[in-house]
Amino acid sequence: MTRVLIADDQPAVRSGLRVLLETQGFEVAGEAADGRAAVDLARRLRPDVVLMDIRMPRIDGIEATRALAGPGVADPIAVVVVTTFDLDEYVHGALRAGAKGFLLKDAGPRLLGEAVRAAAAGDALISPRVTTRLLETFARRDPRPREPVEPLSPREEEVLRLLARGLTNTEICDELYVSLGTVKTHIGGILTKLGLRNRVEAAMWAYETGRV
Repeated sequence: MTRVLIADDQPAVRSGLRVLLETQGFEVAGEAADGRAAVDLARRLRPDVVLMDIRMPRIDGIEATRALAGPGVADPIAVVVVTTFDLDEYVHGALRAGAKGFLLKDAGPRLLGEAVRAAAAGDALISPRVTTRLLETFARRDPRPREPVEPLSPREEEVLRLLARGLTNTEICDELYVSLGTVKTHIGGILTKLGLRNRVEAAMWAYETGRV
């Protein structure tokens, strides 16, 4: 059973998320009302996924995410940011801090469950509404990014296009009739060749270069 820690400064929100998670078969390992408590509790309980609000006392959700999942963290914990605010600065900040997903609180139970399952499996999921805005912002940047020195293979190109459409690793497996290990290998090759850190940046690159 996937274990989830809920971090939000509003008791009503925590209660609502708990109900949505438990009705989908997740175990709520604990709750935290501020960012510092979220970091301390997550390090002690080691949940599979932390649902993290952004605006919280003591330290905010982005700083808490960086402490749990950021660059240099030896044993990172998957974090999905769940917030009322879809401001670009929050989205970019959360992803740079190492978040595995970004959802708005009105995303609904189905998308919440998908995000938690994806994060627990090492995938990333971002609310479609946020993804559209995020990718549009990057698509407007000029100049277009350069192609990698070592070209992507035809199969890597296929995986990249599916990844950029928002498919999880498991869904890519089903689409291409290959194993999960093969998909992960291709994604690793894509990130290495492009010099990127995660699948979200790879999706942005695919949009910037007109592949999607």
